[in-house]
Amino acid sequence: MTETTTSSIRKPRLKTIAPGIVAHHISKSYKKRPVLRDVSLSIRRGEAVALLGPNGAGKTTCFHIMTGLIPSDGGVIELDGRDITGLPMYRRARLGLGYLPQESSIFRGLSVEDNLKAVIESQDLSAKDQELMLEDLLAEFGVEHLRRTPSIALSGGERRRVEIARALAARPHFILLDEPLAGVDPIAVSDIRNLISHLKDRGIGVLITDHNVRDCLSIVDRAYILH
Repeated sequence: MTETTTSSIRKPRLKTIAPGIVAHHISKSYKKRPVLRDVSLSIRRGEAVALLGPNGAGKTTCFHIMTGLIPSDGGVIELDGRDITGLPMYRRARLGLGYLPQESSIFRGLSVEDNLKAVIESQDLSAKDQELMLEDLLAEFGVEHLRRTPSIALSGGERRRVEIARALAARPHFILLDEPLAGVDPIAVSDIRNLISHLKDRGIGVLITDHNVRDCLSIVDRAYILH
């Protein structure tokens, strides 16, 4: 199902879907140039939703506002019924909101194993539980054989798997994926499709933006279009 954003002077808020993340009437301008106007969307746990639109429509800006990277000029963000509009990014992450940017976010000088450890060791877990989480994530994402491989040597698909595995080490309820299909080959697209399906099976809500509309729509349950 495709949903299109619209504009009006005043609208009621979207009904909060708990547990879920909801953006209510978000707006943003740069130097008086409107980038987002009255954008509302919602994502439930266990579903994948696309945010689509032409270049310059504000997709990445919307992502940045939802994660707390930049403030909005108006509107409200709720996570599981809680207003998180004024919270910084790290507080939102602690509440279960993960974000993977389009650019590579792994530490290129570290091995796959050490990239995962960088997040796992920040969690409030015993040393034994940290080790169990590491082994589980390596196995779950099929990168056990790459555990000591320098991240700079990974293919595009392998890199995305490691990035998503590392994001899951923070135990999020929702993940926002910015252009996950960019720069990957057709085989890797299928791999990413399977990864997103796996995230849904885990009960994680996924919001995706991508220029590859056809492949993106083949992955998600529904879509919003910015215009």
